[in-house]
Amino acid sequence: MRLALPRWSGTLAVKAAVFITVMCCALAALLGVLVHVSVRNQTVGEARGLALSRLKEATEAYEAGDTLTWDAGVDPPDLPGSLRTLAVAGDRGTMVGEHRGRPTMWAAGPVDGNRALAVEVDYSQGARTIAGLDRAILWSSALAITATLLVGAFAVTRVTKRLHTTARVARRITAGDLDARVGDPRTKDPSRPQDEVAAVAAALDSMAGSLQGKLLSEQRFTADVAHELRTPLTGLHAAAELLPPGRPTELVRDRVAALRTLTEDLLEISRLDTGRETVELDTERLATVAQRVVRASGTDTGVVVLRDVAVETDRRRLERVLGNLVANAHRHGRGPVTLTVDGTVVSVRDHGDGFPEYLVEHGPQRFRTEGGARGHGLGLTIAVGQAEVLGARLSFSNADDGGAVATLALR
Repeated sequence: MRLALPRWSGTLAVKAAVFITVMCCALAALLGVLVHVSVRNQTVGEARGLALSRLKEATEAYEAGDTLTWDAGVDPPDLPGSLRTLAVAGDRGTMVGEHRGRPTMWAAGPVDGNRALAVEVDYSQGARTIAGLDRAILWSSALAITATLLVGAFAVTRVTKRLHTTARVARRITAGDLDARVGDPRTKDPSRPQDEVAAVAAALDSMAGSLQGKLLSEQRFTADVAHELRTPLTGLHAAAELLPPGRPTELVRDRVAALRTLTEDLLEISRLDTGRETVELDTERLATVAQRVVRASGTDTGVVVLRDVAVETDRRRLERVLGNLVANAHRHGRGPVTLTVDGTVVSVRDHGDGFPEYLVEHGPQRFRTEGGARGHGLGLTIAVGQAEVLGARLSFSNADDGGAVATLALR
């Protein structure tokens, strides 16, 4: 089972801090060990040389029958056992030990009668030197790691701050704010060095500008086409009304009406795309609005009121959203169709095949339908746009036991 880490542990700043800390500790440990070993070998070597030199002098004095100095003796009680064994075996050697509670460098060699002649050299100064060096290494390493962490954190924070700004702008663009730009100062001054973050910011700004231009062109094209179609459609509608009664006339009038509806939908979408739509707020009971929408639709739609509330909303736009949802449920789904009011949440459900997967994941797209469905995908697109004007959220899902569910959450 994989261990679940906290979310903050995945941030770039934390990863950089951990990496810098580990590398600094490893480098400090390596340098500290090298310095410690080098100084210790030098200190021990000097003490060993002095001890062996005094052992030679003590051996000559002992063999000549002279009195030994205070630091020399035969089989002293504090002599380390391993060094005593080495001397009795006929070899000379040295070892760092203790004598009277003080660090001592012992040197021992053989004398007659399987005995050991030993010399002691005070090693306190060498031990203090090594201990002081170790403390200095620890303190200097801690200061170096702290300083490196502070400098690294400052540098990484500057980079992550710019990355957060870029991500925030990307989310604003995703939400529909096509005027959002990163505006990294490094991208505006070619003389400054360009790093990877500046390159990403420049690419994002370029993409947003290109996307905005294409969407504006599409919006202008949609609006121009809809406006240009209104005049000939008005004449065509008038001419269709003058045709004699009959089946051909009914077909012509039906197609003209469908074309007029499509044109009006395109005009409405173009107005929503401009983002300049305003709401006319009034207090409305949601149950009353729902019942009025069902009556106006002329469909067999059930109304279920779980909890009725009064909301501040634009009645015309709210009826437009609910009317489009009810019409879509009857046109592309199967009965029974139910409109449910539960507080500020209104849902429309049918029992058909459900919404296409792309619509559930990304929302409706104009002029896109799947599965042989009739229509242009404009009804749900208009519903989403009107919901945004109302400050509401319109979501789409499929019920577990079949059927499409459109949910409108009002504020």
